[in-house]
Amino acid sequence: MLDQLPPSIREQLDVLLPQLVEGGVNIVIAILILILGLWFAGRCRTWTMRGLGRWPAMDEMLLNFFGTVVRYLVLTFTILAVLAKFGVQTASLIAVLGAAGLAVGLALQGTLSNVAAGVMLLIFRPFRAGHYVEAGGVAGTVKALTLFTTELATPDNVQIVVPNSEVWGKPITNYTYHPTRRVDITFGISYGDDIGKAMQIIREALDADARCLTEPEAFIGVIGLGDSSVNIVTRVWVMNADYWPVRFDLMRGVKERFDEGGITIPFPARTIYTSAAD
Repeated sequence: MLDQLPPSIREQLDVLLPQLVEGGVNIVIAILILILGLWFAGRCRTWTMRGLGRWPAMDEMLLNFFGTVVRYLVLTFTILAVLAKFGVQTASLIAVLGAAGLAVGLALQGTLSNVAAGVMLLIFRPFRAGHYVEAGGVAGTVKALTLFTTELATPDNVQIVVPNSEVWGKPITNYTYHPTRRVDITFGISYGDDIGKAMQIIREALDADARCLTEPEAFIGVIGLGDSSVNIVTRVWVMNADYWPVRFDLMRGVKERFDEGGITIPFPARTIYTSAAD
């Protein structure tokens, strides 16, 4: 049948048919590469998460992050391989993508710094959900930590969202990181009162509260002589969860025991002298 075609058409077919066959083969190979690439990208993500998951300090969100990064890297090479089958110059394409990535990186510099800070926070874990911290110039209970922000709640339940770059770039004070914490309270007594008796009353108040730990031993001593009072400092260790209840109860309990024992807590007083006019 082809022999009946004009010579010019046969010549064109002789040129086009090999190209069509080659193009069809390339399409089939490209589809296979794409299918295998999608499968391999998913497997690499699983392998990455499984391998990093053996590290106890690795957070679930950080596992997903690294797994996703590996998956997209594999997909990127897969797409480049598919394009190469169609004759696309991947070297120039990579250069264009690199320039575009640099431009996007500069435009999203603040966002990327938050992501980097979020990764560092997830790796080193200076705090966890439920900890009361002071970070980024604010204080509150940690509610959530994402790659971009840290969410805090103040004691009066006000939500604060802090960019991770602000949290990581400044000192972080974690008040609930350790299981125990020291309660420091200063009591002022009058100069005419018995210091030893006052210290004994404070000691009895500490001994009466089972939440006060015996180790390390509590410290009671005169820390200063004020304008109108002798200041006695009390330092006692408690479990972190008992910090505020013990502090409130000790202040009230010592005041009541001072009243019973005749120990007075002075308040600032000012004496004004006047002279009679001539």
